[in-house]
Amino acid sequence: MKYVIPGGTGQVGTLLERALRADGHEVVLLSRTPTAPHHAAWDGRTLGPWAEQLDGADVVVNLAGRTVSCRYTPENLRQMMDSRVDSTRVVGEAIAAAARPPRVWLQMSTATVYAHRFDAPNDEATGIIGGTEPDVPDYWEYSVRIARNWEAAQDAAATPATRKVALRSAMVFSPDRGGVFDVLSWLTRLGLGGPVAGGRQYVSWIHEHDFVRAVRFLAEHGELAGPVNLAAPNPLPQRELMRELRRANGMPVGLPATRRMAELGAFALRTDTELLLKSRRVVPGRLLEAGFAFDFPHCADAARELVARRRS
Repeated sequence: MKYVIPGGTGQVGTLLERALRADGHEVVLLSRTPTAPHHAAWDGRTLGPWAEQLDGADVVVNLAGRTVSCRYTPENLRQMMDSRVDSTRVVGEAIAAAARPPRVWLQMSTATVYAHRFDAPNDEATGIIGGTEPDVPDYWEYSVRIARNWEAAQDAAATPATRKVALRSAMVFSPDRGGVFDVLSWLTRLGLGGPVAGGRQYVSWIHEHDFVRAVRFLAEHGELAGPVNLAAPNPLPQRELMRELRRANGMPVGLPATRRMAELGAFALRTDTELLLKSRRVVPGRLLEAGFAFDFPHCADAARELVARRRS
């Protein structure tokens, strides 16, 4: 099959391309800075020659959007919104104009769309959409608004011949350098892998292997459309996640961090505390109902496998 991946040169796109090529699929990446023969140039906002790649393709997986690993300044938040909404809108325009449109459009979204909560998990049917929670920073609402507008741009696209799925993805764990698992493991090895602000906040995650398998599953299962949570079925509090990372890395201790310390650390790493402090308790209701079986449902097994591969 032919897969077209807008925004596919980042960490998630790289691991997805690697797996799809290993399966024998043709993969074309749309990039603002193409560097390889299978890359096509686009600006993420306007139609151009790149749209020809979608005509006759089987699957589009749109991953485009400014990284969330940054300081949440007003300008960065605006870029995060515009890059997601504009790229989704123009992918929809390209699909609508195709003589042979792809049969499925998998559109990246985020588990951040759900409310900050500790009491119950969020699945697609009963989960609470965030934005109105009390006692959280005001700008967290903007992150939810980005996610809602992102999905709305896909919903609004006039693509009747193309099935549309919004991938509400949790953090994708892989051993690749610079990814979230790599950063967390690095902090753990420095002795900084303790609870942050008490560590009650839930962390949702998915092993890269299961992420790729879920993409394949959604491409093949025509009965699934709309929002689908891509997250392992066992989210866990941050303090327990870091305990598993310490065990996998052979680090017996991890210094705890207060909220103020987390703010200073996030500033030094040029990222934002929302990524550390928001409780994302997300479960994959629709995938499980459709018969998808996770190879790595538990964080302990995933951490051991990923650390072993990083070391090798």
